[in-house]
Amino acid sequence: MTPLVVTLWLLNVTLDTVGQLAFKAAASDPRAGDGFARWRYMLARPWIWVGITSYVAEFLVWIAFLSLVDLSEGVLLGSINIVVIMIAGRILFREKLTPMRVTGILLVTAGVAIVGLAGG
Repeated sequence: MTPLVVTLWLLNVTLDTVGQLAFKAAASDPRAGDGFARWRYMLARPWIWVGITSYVAEFLVWIAFLSLVDLSEGVLLGSINIVVIMIAGRILFREKLTPMRVTGILLVTAGVAIVGLAGG
């Protein structure tokens, strides 16, 4: 993989992770209330906008990334996002990593490593 492809890949992972974590922070605010009031509350807070901005930027980076790699390779490499998000969720939101989730993390990581080393 070229340095540009690696940079776009890492930027995609970062933006996706930031977006997911921001949405989780917005959605899990206990002060949000219920129903339509919940949505109004979330829209008035920065986390939802950080998430939206991250997703827009990620979309643009993803398009650039896919223009440089085969779709089959790009989608497999993009799977590492799941791992990073699960670990970040554990660290920031104290979410549980069950034995099955850890096994999934290890399998996804192994798959991404194989695809990355094979280089398409």
